[in-house]
Amino acid sequence: MTESFRRDGEYEQYANPYQGAQQHASSPVNPEWPPPPAQPPAPQPVTVEPGTTVWPGQQAQQAAYATSADGGDGNGGGTAPLTAVPAEPAAPKKRTRGPLALLAAVAIVAAAIGGGTAYGIQELTGNDTVTSSSTSTNVVPSSAKGTVSGVAKAVSPSIVEINATSNAGESTGSGVIITSDGEIITNNHVISGASTVKVSTSDGKTYTAKVVGTDSKKDLALIKLENASGLTPATLGNSDGVQVGDEVVAIGSPEGLTGTVTSGIVSALNRDVTVATEEGQSQNQGGGNGQWPFEFGGQQFNGDTGSSTTTYKAIQTDASLNPGNSGGALIDMNGNIIGINSAMYSASSDSSTAGSAGLGFSIPINTVKSDLATLRAGGSDS
Repeated sequence: MTESFRRDGEYEQYANPYQGAQQHASSPVNPEWPPPPAQPPAPQPVTVEPGTTVWPGQQAQQAAYATSADGGDGNGGGTAPLTAVPAEPAAPKKRTRGPLALLAAVAIVAAAIGGGTAYGIQELTGNDTVTSSSTSTNVVPSSAKGTVSGVAKAVSPSIVEINATSNAGESTGSGVIITSDGEIITNNHVISGASTVKVSTSDGKTYTAKVVGTDSKKDLALIKLENASGLTPATLGNSDGVQVGDEVVAIGSPEGLTGTVTSGIVSALNRDVTVATEEGQSQNQGGGNGQWPFEFGGQQFNGDTGSSTTTYKAIQTDASLNPGNSGGALIDMNGNIIGINSAMYSASSDSSTAGSAGLGFSIPINTVKSDLATLRAGGSDS
C-alpha cells in the first residue's frame, strides 16, 4: 500500500532539508526502505599541477552523463549536463603565447625598420660614429618642434667657425661637426691651400685642425680637430626627401659673426652650380665683394671662377647667406642637416654694400654622405 504522507521523525538523518522536501514531493514513502546514506562533504579543489585545477568526482559525473547520453541504463538520465572542464587548461596560454609572440616579433621588426629608417649608423675610422638619417628624425624637442628657435638651440652646438690661413691670405667659413671626436665637414674652397686651420666651437673653445681629405670636384673637405672629445655631432638627414617650399634654417659665421641664424624656404632643387677648383680662388679672393665666385645659368657671379671649375646639383634657398656661411649647415625644421651651404649671390660688386639677395645654394647632404669614405681616405685630390 502506497502512503501519501511521511511519518514524523522519518528520515531525520537528512541534513539537507531541500533533499527531504524533494523526496516528499516526488516519491512515495516506504517505512521499510533503508535510510539514505549520509550527505558527503562538499568537494574541495585539488591542484595537480601549476595552472590546472581538478574537482573530485567531476570526471565520474562527466562519465555518467556520457553513459546516459549514449543510451545507457537511464539511471543518470535526469542529471543536468555538467559544464566540461578543458582537459588541458594550459593550452589557451600556449595559443595566446603564439599571437603575443607574433605581435612582439612584428613590433621588433617595426622598430628595426623604424630604426633603420631613422638612424643609419655608419662606422668611421676609430670608435666614433656619424649619425645619419634616411628620413626626417626629430632632433628638436617636441615642445619646440617646427620653430626656428628650437632648431637653433638644438643644432648650433654642432656648427663651427673656421679660419684658414694661406699664402694668399685668410678666409673665414663654417663647418658641421659629424663626430664627437671632432670630424668636421666644410667646403673645399674654405680650407684649400691653407697652411693653418683654426676652429672655434659654439662654447667659445678654439682648436687646431688638420685637413684629412679634400674633393674639389664636389667642393667638399673633411677636417679633424686635435685633442677634441665630447662634441655634439649633427644628424645628417636625407636631401632626397626635401621639397620646394620646405622651411629651412641656415647657421654659420657670416663675416666672422659666429653662430648666426637665418631662415627661409627651399626655393628650388637640382640647380646646376659651377664653382672654381683652383687654390688661388679658394681664399675668396676672386670676387670684388670677397665672396666665393660661382656660375649659374650660364652667368658668372661674385667674380671670375677661373679655368678650372666643377659643377654639382644644388639646393636653392632664400635663407640669407653671406660670406662666411660657406661650409655651414642648411637644416630642416626637425633639426636634420640637409645641405652644406656653398655659394651665395649678391647683387652688388661693392664689398661695402654687398648683401644677401635671397639666392643661396647648398650641396645636398646625400652627396656629402656618399663622399665621406673618399674624404676619410684623403679625398679625390690626393
